[in-house]
Amino acid sequence: MNKPTAPLDLDSSPILQAEIFSALLEMEREIAANHSSILQLRRGARLFSAGERAEHFYLLLEGEIRIFRSQEEGGIDEMARFTSGDIIGDFDFARRGDFDANAEAAKDSVVILFPAYGITLEDFAREDPAAVSRVLLGSILMLTSRIKRIQKVIVENISWVQELNRRAYEDPVTGLWRQSYLTAELNQLLEVPTALIILKPDRFQQLLDTYGNAVGDETMVRIAMVLKNIVRRLGRGYALRFKGNEVGLLMNKTSHSQAEEIAKEVAAAINAFKPLPLKGTEEAYTFSATISYGVWPEDEPLWESFFTGNFSLLREARQNGGNHIVHYQRGAVK
Repeated sequence: MNKPTAPLDLDSSPILQAEIFSALLEMEREIAANHSSILQLRRGARLFSAGERAEHFYLLLEGEIRIFRSQEEGGIDEMARFTSGDIIGDFDFARRGDFDANAEAAKDSVVILFPAYGITLEDFAREDPAAVSRVLLGSILMLTSRIKRIQKVIVENISWVQELNRRAYEDPVTGLWRQSYLTAELNQLLEVPTALIILKPDRFQQLLDTYGNAVGDETMVRIAMVLKNIVRRLGRGYALRFKGNEVGLLMNKTSHSQAEEIAKEVAAAINAFKPLPLKGTEEAYTFSATISYGVWPEDEPLWESFFTGNFSLLREARQNGGNHIVHYQRGAVK
């Protein structure tokens, strides 16, 4: 493996632009520059290898450095290329970790390294502990800054995040968000006022007993489409599947009157499903649902009580015959 040549006697102060030095006093910046050195690398020379302790970081003055990993089958996976002015390896140096990839000169190159060739940060600390303390502080500031930038990139690529959420939280049968999505993202989803509209198909067990689970799943998919279409039309809200065949809507910025109208729309759409003949009889299975709705925080300021109270009222209404729309308010459940 080619190695870097001996240090060059050139100005090493450009490395002071690195974030790691942001906390240094002016006098300490000069000291840090004096504890840096410049190396020349011929094309193919290895700057560092995967698994090595990150005892230095680098600023590329001239040339080009490629970062790569060696594959088990013998190939190379190139990850990045650095050009003049780029800082290399500062993240690994700041966290006092090991390099997780190889760095090699893609063409003849010149780099500045800190600490200087042949010394470690511990050596520098014995000479000037105050300066090194500020370097370590700068490392913490840099790591924090990098994390914030990564978070910003995630926000800017929200479609990618949504795709991950979809895979993690989507109900595979209906395509609705699972209840776990509501639990995980509740603080981001709630906006005053937020309506919760939940429903349970009436006589669903009779449908399963007569036609089987396949027809039951098909029915839930059709109900899910009703909910999704409302979300699309209004341009807000979330269609959810709770436990079993309990589904519903979380509608932010929705008043009592709007929630009631949405509940009526859902009921009417389900009632309009084409009836199915009951085998061996002249009767038909007709579709209907029991619906409970409420508006947070007006109907109940404590979300947990609001959520569980809605479900309790829904089940109570079904026991009283079903095919009802009921409004949950604090104390509505007997």
